[in-house]
Amino acid sequence: MSTTQKTTFCRICENQCGLRVSLDGERITHIEPDTEHVASRGYACIKGLSFQNMRDNPDRITTPMKRDGERWHAISWQQAFQEIGRKVRQLRDDHGDDSLGLYFGNPISFSPLMPIFFTGFAQGLGTRKLFTTGSLDCNNKFLVSQHMYGSPMALTFPDIDHLDCLIMLGSNPSVSKMSFINLPDPVRRLKAIEARGGSVIHINPRRTETAKALGEQCFIRPDTDVFFLAAFLRELFEQGAVDRKRASQFMEGLEELEALVSPWTAERQAAVTGISADSLRKLVQRYGSAKGAALYGSTGINQGSNGSVAFWLLECINAVSGNLDKRGGSLMGRGIFDYAKATTGADDQVFHSRIGHTRSFLGTLPTPLLADEILEEGQDRIRGLFVIAGNPLLTSTNSRKTAKALASLELLVAVDILRNETAEYAHYFLPGTHFSERPDIPFTFFSFSGLMPEPWFQYTDALLPPPGDCRDESWIIRQLAKHCRAPLFGSRLLQGSMNIGGKLGQLPGLGARLTPMPERLLGLISRAGKLGGLGALRKHPHGIALPAIDGNSYLGKRVLARNGKVQLAPALLVNLANERLADRYEQARQSGDGFKLITKRERFSHNSWTHNDPAYIKGKRRQNYLYIHPDDAQKLGANDGEEVEVSNEIGAVIACLAVSDDLMPGTVALPHGWGHEIASGLSVARKTCGVNANILAADGPDAIEPVSGMAQFNGIAVNIRSTRTATAQKLGQ
Repeated sequence: MSTTQKTTFCRICENQCGLRVSLDGERITHIEPDTEHVASRGYACIKGLSFQNMRDNPDRITTPMKRDGERWHAISWQQAFQEIGRKVRQLRDDHGDDSLGLYFGNPISFSPLMPIFFTGFAQGLGTRKLFTTGSLDCNNKFLVSQHMYGSPMALTFPDIDHLDCLIMLGSNPSVSKMSFINLPDPVRRLKAIEARGGSVIHINPRRTETAKALGEQCFIRPDTDVFFLAAFLRELFEQGAVDRKRASQFMEGLEELEALVSPWTAERQAAVTGISADSLRKLVQRYGSAKGAALYGSTGINQGSNGSVAFWLLECINAVSGNLDKRGGSLMGRGIFDYAKATTGADDQVFHSRIGHTRSFLGTLPTPLLADEILEEGQDRIRGLFVIAGNPLLTSTNSRKTAKALASLELLVAVDILRNETAEYAHYFLPGTHFSERPDIPFTFFSFSGLMPEPWFQYTDALLPPPGDCRDESWIIRQLAKHCRAPLFGSRLLQGSMNIGGKLGQLPGLGARLTPMPERLLGLISRAGKLGGLGALRKHPHGIALPAIDGNSYLGKRVLARNGKVQLAPALLVNLANERLADRYEQARQSGDGFKLITKRERFSHNSWTHNDPAYIKGKRRQNYLYIHPDDAQKLGANDGEEVEVSNEIGAVIACLAVSDDLMPGTVALPHGWGHEIASGLSVARKTCGVNANILAADGPDAIEPVSGMAQFNGIAVNIRSTRTATAQKLGQ
């Protein structure tokens, strides 16, 4: 059979790099970067260039499955839908709508359509028990945007290609490729800052791979970023680097903000951050004197205990220094239509969990409450759960408690392509699609919110049909809604029209002429963005370059907050800072000598879902390691490669030590997403030796950041001891 070549773009991370894929029939034979892509220009990473390993994985399930005891067997789609629908109706009748829950994972969120169907299914079921990965990695950013700019989707990004000073907190673009910004080939573009005479400073407890490649390292103790930022902002006022005229014209709350940070001197922050007062003042001077500058924060601060306040202060620094809405500063995204305006009311329908009376955010509950929502007795406790392309057992908090909760469910339905650790507890497994098997447009943050220094748009057809009996997730959800008698968005008319459309598509002759549902919706989106239909987009296989945002396009023009001005001192965040910062500071000061655990991303891993590929776990990569500074290892009496016990009041793990001076003393790093030993459906991953870092992460209402519901994965206090030393002590007793 002859080889054909198609263009597409990757949907593993936020770079969304353009790819050329060679096909021999329905088999991928080669993947290479698309050198003509309008944004990535021939850049792609190892994960994107080997995505066929996931798509063609021998463990991939291609037919619906049902579990009886510990045995799985294949069933038809009809049987699966009928039995699931019957059980769902029984649970709703006996215990109410909130006895059902939904969890939406990371991989499928890169399809702009799936959040729509997910929300529609939840509304059809009438349940409020929705959980996503947002409370595990980024909800603090949406919350700050809601209160500062008037919409959770009014999101800023640094103008990387034009700024002169970039200060990065908790970010490692060399490995993670950055977040909340589309920046293919990030290291090259960061190096360009230095090449034009600018500076890049990394504020991080670990000397990251990015810091080794470029820029300057500034070590900071884990989970103290908020005190650094408060002092940074105070010093900005002290040095006269605040653009008061611009703030007066376009912003509100400057005086209240200045009063809030006035107690946070450079000396005070130094006592807990490890950054000297003199070093902080020099950083502020460099930032304030640059022609264009930006602070950028990622999951390192998001996943701390003060993520919302920290990100708010970071945004305020960019705003009051005159760098917001400025070329070479921090730009406000603008997508193919005004998504920020369309989502101003996204958090209007607030409700509270029965667990700690915890507030919802953006229509979802914090995922760290999921286990309690299942285990705590009550009429509306979750008895049935749908997990779509997710693995909360490994990626959420308190994994052992989560396992107990999943095992107690009366109904657990997993929609995925591999049977992961969470799906081991499922009663039904419904096989979905790999991203190469569905049509798509770029990720919501980029298409709709415009977080792109170089804006672009692209439509890709499905490269291949799904194998076996796998089905598109939108079809799966429509069928679930039908059989559960839970019409999408609560609309029988909408559900009925979709059902009729599906039946017409099966008719000989007619079906081939009807545009499938996903393509119809994607076409509507592209036309709404005035980009034409899919036919027009297919004429641009390498994407379409869109007009860039040059600054001076947001302030006074597109601000959706009160009075059309940026709110520098929202009451919610001011109150949170006043309630928490002093106590958190004292806790940090008193615990300064203890070990603090942070997470770490790896070049050959992506969350919990790449370890079943033998190419990614060769040699030493078949496990994660606890990284520790040499001085700390010496104090423990532990050597490189030895096992140590890492514990706290939540749990304990045995990890293999990796001694490295990349860590700040007192800091240990353990990559997340490992611990696959129970996954019988992952024949390669289950043989790896990694441990699950989230066994040590606390769950429940007292463990989350109270306004955004964010979990804490960074700055976790832990105890460490050498297992060899502990064994010797026992033998000597």
